Amino acid sequence: MRLLLIGPPGSGKGTQAVRIARHYGIAHISSGDLLRRHVAEGTGIGRAVAACIERGDLVPDAIVMDILRKPVEAAAARGGYILDGFPRTVAQAQAAYEVAGRLGAEVRIAVHLTAGRTELMKRLLARGAASGRTDDTEHVINHRLDVFEAAAAPLLTYYANRETLITVAGERPVDDVTRTLVDRLDEARRHLGLPPQPAPARTVA
Repeated sequence: MRLLLIGPPGSGKGTQAVRIARHYGIAHISSGDLLRRHVAEGTGIGRAVAACIERGDLVPDAIVMDILRKPVEAAAARGGYILDGFPRTVAQAQAAYEVAGRLGAEVRIAVHLTAGRTELMKRLLARGAASGRTDDTEHVINHRLDVFEAAAAPLLTYYANRETLITVAGERPVDDVTRTLVDRLDEARRHLGLPPQPAPARTVA
């Protein structure tokens, strides 16, 4: 199973991606985690993207594609993945589709997590206070949400026309969101005629 998770910062993408990956026994690939790892390690890529992350701007497409290509290819060969945080624009989605299609690793189902701006701001400010992350200030958060909203509508239209698109409200309790996601994903898999996905004995609550 190959999934894409789309949602604004603070919508719970990371939490739900980890749970869905564990439930279906597939890899969780987070572009944000990979980029932050490069920044923390002071690599050439990390130095190039550090300023973008601080401002809340999108990292250049070529850099993100470069760090994702090998993880996505390897995960697809092992049975699937859930991709969290990329693509964020139609241009990125088109480029990713071309590359992944040649590898037989293209996304089959896109999931859209929604949440209101007030709730997102509350969550992100709380996260910033708890973690000390410098990119979770009110000014940067507002900019990040503006950037996401500007790109989200055409991106969602693109995936609705190309793949199966599922929309789930992310403001509810975490376990409720996870159960809804699993139910909707199982329904989508049946609709697409995909074979049953082997799941580990221990699944999400």
